Amino acid sequence: MAIIGMSGGEGSVNLSTAQTGNGDSTNIAFRGSRTTPGAVVITSAIGATPTVTVNILGSVDGTNFYNVPYTLVGSPETVVYTAIVITTAVTTTYLLPSRQWRYLKLAYSANTNVTLTADAYL
Repeated sequence: MAIIGMSGGEGSVNLSTAQTGNGDSTNIAFRGSRTTPGAVVITSAIGATPTVTVNILGSVDGTNFYNVPYTLVGSPETVVYTAIVITTAVTTTYLLPSRQWRYLKLAYSANTNVTLTADAYL
């Protein structure tokens, strides 16, 4: 797992590309001292009987991770902390209004026949 930092200004960090199975995303995004909101875009490709659970995790120290709040583009005032369950081929943007984390990763579990690509925009 690599920690990828932002080099000044705004930008994106690839969290995973065509990742399968369970575990943490291939990369961890490090946004340093920036406190602006961000977003995560997750794209899924599926096989037979697909399902995967995704948690968006943040950390202030890069060691202790916890679920961070997110909202959907269609309901930006409804803040959610719970896991995301994906069962179809879809690309979804999750808005990250919280400023209470410096590191960001995804945790994939209960993955059956789903391949995930995710990018963080910080």
